[in-house]
Amino acid sequence: MVLPMSRTTRLAPDLPLLRRGRRQVAAADDDSEPAVPAHFLCPISLELMKDPVTAPTGITYDRESVEGWLARGRATCPVTGAPVRLGDLVPNHATRRVIQDWCVANQAERVSTPKVPVAEDDAAEVLAAVSAASRRGDAAKCGEVAAKARALGKESDRNRRCLLAAGAAQRLSSAFRDLAGEPVEGAGAAVSGALGKILAALTVFFPLDDESRRCIASPASLKTLVSVLSHGDLAARASAAVVLRELASSADRSTVETISRTPGACESLLTLVRSPVSPQATKAALVTAYYLATASDRAAARLASLGAVPVFAELLVDADKGTSEKALAVLDGVLCADAGLEAARAHALVVPVLVKKMFRVSDMATEFAVSALWRLCRGAPDAAGAAACRADALRVGAFQKLLLLLQVGCGGLTKDRASELLKLLNGSRASVECIETADFKGLKRPF
Repeated sequence: MVLPMSRTTRLAPDLPLLRRGRRQVAAADDDSEPAVPAHFLCPISLELMKDPVTAPTGITYDRESVEGWLARGRATCPVTGAPVRLGDLVPNHATRRVIQDWCVANQAERVSTPKVPVAEDDAAEVLAAVSAASRRGDAAKCGEVAAKARALGKESDRNRRCLLAAGAAQRLSSAFRDLAGEPVEGAGAAVSGALGKILAALTVFFPLDDESRRCIASPASLKTLVSVLSHGDLAARASAAVVLRELASSADRSTVETISRTPGACESLLTLVRSPVSPQATKAALVTAYYLATASDRAAARLASLGAVPVFAELLVDADKGTSEKALAVLDGVLCADAGLEAARAHALVVPVLVKKMFRVSDMATEFAVSALWRLCRGAPDAAGAAACRADALRVGAFQKLLLLLQVGCGGLTKDRASELLKLLNGSRASVECIETADFKGLKRPF
């Protein structure tokens, strides 16, 4: 008896034909893509040139590729080996137009006309104009030229390097110092606008060198910088926060203490965290606050007295990884001051949020969370504040998390403090009911 063929059996003889047809379609698709002429390809990247430039040797390259080659210290033509300098490269407009015409004719993505990179003389001229305008007190012109320098620097990395080599950071910092001196809220719109544009331009040319930092860290400049942080428009406040972070993170301890003593500095940073203008500005404010708190007990106490603890605790509830790390770091710094400890022990949210952030964020977040919890739980057995923190930590599962942390592995100071915390919490375990950290049940202040 002959069995009927299954559907698979009936299709089997046709499979080779199907495969052959697919190969023919694929080949047809490949043939439909035009081959790029060899002389349109950069000899370095072997890709279609978007900004062709010709070296004195007569070889044409894509600008990005050959400038990258020269930036790595190879002062020769990649093809011929003859000496070549950055200033020797000449835009090849004829080749670029031919490539653009070919793209249009072959329905390929059109190569856009590149912007002409800034030359050394042009960079020097722009920066000289910034200095000249600031020295004569022409705020409007100074802001206009600073904005031009910023736009040029953001166009390409080559422009940025060229402007940096011409002293962009020093010229802009000096211009800010020249215009500084009076609070932004009392200055005219031209001065306020110029200061914001100078700060925005400065952010393009990080890291600041020593001379630039000295200009911004002068008492008059710092006073004006804090004023912009408090009373400038949103863009200016964000730029001021980033510049202040750069200054605090790269300066010596005495400069950081000078920043902390500048009237309104701590208040402005907390205001920026409490009422954010952008994620970048918030993170910059947190980093600056961290450096202030860890460099100066006075600054830590000042931040605590201004209400930093509840601000950071609330921020940590739903913060992303980067914000959590920074908020935990500054909170740990504020707890070094007695006022910070007192405020944290009195706030119902601090211990639960520290335990919550102990895992599943990052190693850095774990380090700061353990350190902050260790500071809160230390103290004599009969000390009311520390005892209450130990009880709260047990209720939200700190003991189990610390055991897991030591099992998973941690080292250095974090391991020592986690071990000490376990000993501190062990004495209260029998009298405390544990709850799930993620639920935060039983708290007086839910969130």
